[in-house]
Amino acid sequence: MENKSRPGVTTRGKHPVRTAAQVVGAVFVLVGVLGFIPGITSDYDTMQFAGHESRAKLLGLFQVSILHNLVHLAFGVVGLALARTVAGARAYLIGGGAVYLVLWLYGLVVDHGSGANFVPLNNADNWLHLFLGVGMIALGVVLTRGRAARR
Repeated sequence: MENKSRPGVTTRGKHPVRTAAQVVGAVFVLVGVLGFIPGITSDYDTMQFAGHESRAKLLGLFQVSILHNLVHLAFGVVGLALARTVAGARAYLIGGGAVYLVLWLYGLVVDHGSGANFVPLNNADNWLHLFLGVGMIALGVVLTRGRAARR
């Protein structure tokens, strides 16, 4: 049953797409924080503000920079805020997934050693971006399929 004073917010249990957006948002906040912790981020002392010169790697795999970590934090906070409504959660998952697919394509096209690689990206990041893009879009679509007609 939908709460009439807060459209998109259910009164009996939380909508699954809202839960999914909250989990994804929380994971991005966690990843953003972990990117600033030496030991969890290897070669921490080489971290740059932005650009491919940063050799710091989250979990020893994913190339990160200060900007990259801040973007993860912001993306997570946005997800948590948008998860307050079904429409917001769906938009976050589908829109965010589309952004990650664009980043995946960008990572395939841009030479990882060039100045255009300002994110920074490496092969592990590229595959993660593909997984995130497809996964987030799938969550946003599957968890809201057919529900709009029943509201």
